[in-house]
Amino acid sequence: MKEYYAARAKEYDQIYAKPERQADLRLIEQWLPSRFEGARVFEIACGTGYWTQFFAPVSKRVLGLDASAETLQIAQARPNNESVQWLVGDAYALPAPREPYDAAFAGFWFSHVPLARQKEFLLGLNKTLRSGARVVMLDNLYVEGNSTPLIAPDPEGNTYQLRKLADGSSHRVVKNYPNEFDLCDLVASFAERPTYTTWQYYWAFEYTLR
Repeated sequence: MKEYYAARAKEYDQIYAKPERQADLRLIEQWLPSRFEGARVFEIACGTGYWTQFFAPVSKRVLGLDASAETLQIAQARPNNESVQWLVGDAYALPAPREPYDAAFAGFWFSHVPLARQKEFLLGLNKTLRSGARVVMLDNLYVEGNSTPLIAPDPEGNTYQLRKLADGSSHRVVKNYPNEFDLCDLVASFAERPTYTTWQYYWAFEYTLR
């Protein structure tokens, strides 16, 4: 996964240019900032900082973590991201903060987490947050005829996509599509007020950490 996103860094933002998704994107770009106003935010798998640019201006502080130095270089260059701190790191081994964060955001990351590691990731994220922190995850809905087709699942039930890059290389990438009930069940032991929102092509899941 790390090698795939490093190779894809320069062409990653092309995904946000699809004409049919523009209405959804404009709505989400307006919706997202209010979730983090005045908060100290830990963004996991921030990638090219596309989403960071919308909430960084209203946040108190943002730390963006990603496994790829190549995508972080693009994130740093966005004008609205000038005050953001960046860190190359592992989403499954998050660094302990000096002070727990008020909020966390993971955009288009959770669908790449293998089913067997979903709870592990969430519990590790919890350790970086204060009680009452808001967690927001944003990701893709599977839309037949528009989304990249899925290939056969593995024995654990993970689904995959075969993705091709401009350099001609092909990559088999984990891409799971959890539903509202899956997500609520995953966080039931430590979360309050889970909320699931959908647009035509995307979903968002929010909860408050107990």
